[in-house]
Amino acid sequence: MNEINPSGWRPALGAGSVPREIETFTGNRALQLEEALLFEIGAADRSGVDFDDVPDFDLSALGPNARKAAPDLPGLSEPETVRHYTRLSRQNYAIDLGVFPLGSCTMKHNPRLDEKVARMPGFADVHPLQPVQTVQGALSAINELAVWLVKLTGMHGVAMTPKAGAHGELCGLLCIRAALEAKGDPREVILVPESAHGTNPATAAFAGYRVENIPATADGRVDVAALTARLGPDVAGVMITNPNTCGLFERDLKVIADAVHAVGGYVYCDGANFNAIVGRVRPGDLGVDAMHINLHKTFSTPHGGGGPGSGPVVLSEALAPFGPLPFTSRQADGSIKLIEEEDAHLEHPQAFGRLCAFHGQMGMYTRALAYILSHGADGLRQVSGDAVLNANYVLRSLDDVLDAPFGPAGHCMHEALFSDDGFADGFSTLDLAKGLIDEGYHPMTVYFPLVVHGAMLIEPTETESKAGLDQFIGAMRSLAERAVAGDEMLKSAPHLAPRRRLDETLAARKPKLVYKDA
Repeated sequence: MNEINPSGWRPALGAGSVPREIETFTGNRALQLEEALLFEIGAADRSGVDFDDVPDFDLSALGPNARKAAPDLPGLSEPETVRHYTRLSRQNYAIDLGVFPLGSCTMKHNPRLDEKVARMPGFADVHPLQPVQTVQGALSAINELAVWLVKLTGMHGVAMTPKAGAHGELCGLLCIRAALEAKGDPREVILVPESAHGTNPATAAFAGYRVENIPATADGRVDVAALTARLGPDVAGVMITNPNTCGLFERDLKVIADAVHAVGGYVYCDGANFNAIVGRVRPGDLGVDAMHINLHKTFSTPHGGGGPGSGPVVLSEALAPFGPLPFTSRQADGSIKLIEEEDAHLEHPQAFGRLCAFHGQMGMYTRALAYILSHGADGLRQVSGDAVLNANYVLRSLDDVLDAPFGPAGHCMHEALFSDDGFADGFSTLDLAKGLIDEGYHPMTVYFPLVVHGAMLIEPTETESKAGLDQFIGAMRSLAERAVAGDEMLKSAPHLAPRRRLDETLAARKPKLVYKDA
């Protein structure tokens, strides 16, 4: 049984995807077992560990802080615990199971070589408080990665410490603020195009700037005329995503950068989509002053729940002096020095300060460096080429059954964008996304970017084969045809998942965050 369908009757798809009803009394479906909560499986008076007699302790010293009763935590045996988490893992979707089509997220296969390198004892066991002379190998790896990132982007310096993309955005804006303050030039406005990532305006506001939006043109790119018309002495800079959230390359970025520089501002580029241009385009050549790079998107590191992120920020010659501490510096004798506060007055006197306690995520650095070295310059160029090729293959394979708002205007970059225009009345992007779960796939990014109604953003990445993409495309075509035809079964999908469709609006407005025994 489950709370979504308490009767125990759960619709399924039979041969030829013909709807039929099956009866289950346990909630189990074939080898997919229904899983209760730990609180429902275990009990406070049970334990999977045998303890010797535990002496009584005098708790009077704790005063009012002493517990009045034992914590009501579930006790389970070892087999129960292992089975619980194994069953839960089988209800999850992962890149090792199939394509992860989330647009703007670059959910690609992580080479096992990189995982092996990250687990090497010299890297996995390193501690940020070790004396510098005992971690020369780790610091050397950080320094080598930094050199690669500067070369690949055509920039002058790099701040390695930011933990992820939005943290990198903050780093870049703080560099811009420090550079302007050093000139005695206080400015208060950051321009953010509609085609930029959603974190950009939030970061600018957090950094103390007033955000003004710049509209997009009909072809999904920055309206250059509107942007240049707004430039003035109060504009500190522009935050632009390239390739943008519509999956398109901003062809006028150099024109924009020149105009911004002419009025004394700076250009921040959101580099979350660097996967689409690595080895082919150097942002520094386009006039970019700061850009974060998501190591956990472009260079192999597991994305999202796979571990901590990393968002190094490459800086132009104008902004490099204002980058944060600490950073690595190779000395004349070949050793690596970690430049921190005590050395900053000599080697980095204009640094705006620190973003975090230590020098970054070692596991992310080693994975990224292993990825870069194993591919080489030519291999990285092929990475971006294959990513763009796969996205365009998806775009052209679906644009006859799904509306592609910017498809007729030309090719996309690393992600294909569709809308729900043409669906039957009452059917939406959400219905197609939920139907995709029944077909065995994680849904694509939905309702983003906001400039397209009912958006469906698909990023196949470079690691998917043509055969794998053909299967995904076949599922998408079938669902699109059902949405256009008004197949009512699609409105109640998914039917084959461990849980049926949830009321996501109610869940967001009235979340239940604490377990309460009924």
